[in-house]
Amino acid sequence: MTEEKITPQVFQRLVDLAALELDPKEAEYLRQELNNQLVSIEILESIPIDAEVEAAAHGVPYPPERSPAFRDDEALTDPHRADILAQAPELEDGYIVVPDIAQEELE
Repeated sequence: MTEEKITPQVFQRLVDLAALELDPKEAEYLRQELNNQLVSIEILESIPIDAEVEAAAHGVPYPPERSPAFRDDEALTDPHRADILAQAPELEDGYIVVPDIAQEELE
């Protein structure tokens, strides 16, 4: 196996920054999964691709004539808004009040 990019110390720093509560078994599982994802990305990056190959969103060329027309953005009010807001523990001016998230300045 290749060297792990996300060491237990790096992972713990990420967990602390994200303010997650994980038991040791969960933490180790997630750390291993992240390392597996990084290995997969490295493998994909190692595949040689000719410079002439154009980028494609779907793995195949998707020319404009085959693309659907853009639709207008339209704001829609949820028909269940009152039901949703009724479940909130605290409201202010029609908005759900959530607790502040402790933030830490990154170096």
